[in-house]
Amino acid sequence: MTDSRRPAPHILIVDDEESVREVFARMLAHSGYETSEASDGEDALRVVAARGPFDAYVIDMSMPTMSGAELGRRLRLDDPEAKILYCTGYSDRLFEERGTLWEHEAFIDKPVTLDSLGQAVSLLLFGHTRGPKAGD
Repeated sequence: MTDSRRPAPHILIVDDEESVREVFARMLAHSGYETSEASDGEDALRVVAARGPFDAYVIDMSMPTMSGAELGRRLRLDDPEAKILYCTGYSDRLFEERGTLWEHEAFIDKPVTLDSLGQAVSLLLFGHTRGPKAGD
């Protein structure tokens, strides 16, 4: 349970596969996060425009019409401090397109486990792996 004085960090999950979004949302909810979902980069930009910035983003690298790297770049135009976790089954392709990650960015290889996803998001947000349930 999260501290009642602070809302749970809100994470936007962006993946073109509905089943992946649903599993990630359940995993992150189990770790104490609030989640929203977007089906692709354009959908994510609409969600962010309507809601405002999220505490972090979990973004699939390989999506039709807009890559995860491009979405990350566009999110950072409005929020240079955006915390982004790229998810990919092809981490070598991430570095072909990007060369290097920026500050507040990380990646995790698919398939992910409950522990690995929760820990990766926690490291990105808090600098440790305990997450919001630990009473940060």
